[in-house]
Amino acid sequence: MRWLIYGANGYTGELVARRALATGERPVLAGRAGPSIEALAGDLGLEPRVVALSDGDALRAALSDVDVVAHCAGPFAATARPMVDACLATGTHYLDVTGEVEVFEEIYGRHDEAVAAGVVLLPGGGFDVVPTDCIAARLAAALPGATALDLAFVLRGGRASRGTLRSALDGMSRGGLRRVDGRLVPAPPGRPTRTVEFPTGAAGVAAIRWGDLASAYRSTGIPNITTYARLAPSGLMRAGGAPLGRLMALGPARRAAAALVDRMPAGADAASRARSRCEVWGEVRDAAGDAVSAALTGPDPYDLTADAVVRAVGRLAEVPPGAHTPATAFGPEFVETLDGVRIA
Repeated sequence: MRWLIYGANGYTGELVARRALATGERPVLAGRAGPSIEALAGDLGLEPRVVALSDGDALRAALSDVDVVAHCAGPFAATARPMVDACLATGTHYLDVTGEVEVFEEIYGRHDEAVAAGVVLLPGGGFDVVPTDCIAARLAAALPGATALDLAFVLRGGRASRGTLRSALDGMSRGGLRRVDGRLVPAPPGRPTRTVEFPTGAAGVAAIRWGDLASAYRSTGIPNITTYARLAPSGLMRAGGAPLGRLMALGPARRAAAALVDRMPAGADAASRARSRCEVWGEVRDAAGDAVSAALTGPDPYDLTADAVVRAVGRLAEVPPGAHTPATAFGPEFVETLDGVRIA
């Protein structure tokens, strides 16, 4: 199998590339930034391909001999569509690491095109949304007929990458979002809030825009979904910051925050990631008032992402064509195959 990492010179893309090489894989490294792509490829002894997403002909040519693309270049609201177009045209399976709700919805809307092309489309193949999606599917199987799903995560240590912070700022500027009676509806930023019993202790969490508002709905069919988080301080944001969410809707504040993000380090180093952990919790409820919950612990989200992407790439050929979530592609047990993940 021949596969390609697009955006390999970015923080997450490079982690995926290094993880792939450590497991014996030799992906092609691609992106639009020629010098950094070529430098990384030279360092790792891998093939570079320099191509811009805006050049459709060149992109299709770059994918002509590729079986799978791991798309790691965000923001995916701007980059997913041209890459999906190219994958459908060349018969190349597609995986990305987005957490952007609208991107999930758009890709799921191309299911029939993917089936016709014999292509698998799998958005959310990293921390966004592998652990939450697998927990959601596990809970839905445990309580058939569930009508409500809450999902939450907490990061213990570590630091968000620049790309994650850019996406978070964009999400805050768009306001809150929930799934209500099967529909995505606006909600006040950071509302509602609740207390969650994570494996290492209770924590207050606040509602956020998260990919599971789209992916968990597709995986489970549960009509009412709220996603929550409690993030470690980044100097810029905390989950539950309703005033911050309103502030980010203002152009000057958003531009100032974006400039601050651009001056931050690309992401945490290996030592920091080694000290970082994630915890994911979920609960389903039915009309009779019955409830089931489950939780997991795992490594740093970026290490989990790199692991999940490399494992998923090797299994996409087994998946029926169409648009999938991690759980519909590989089953809810997929998350348990990842290094350092334990169902609590």
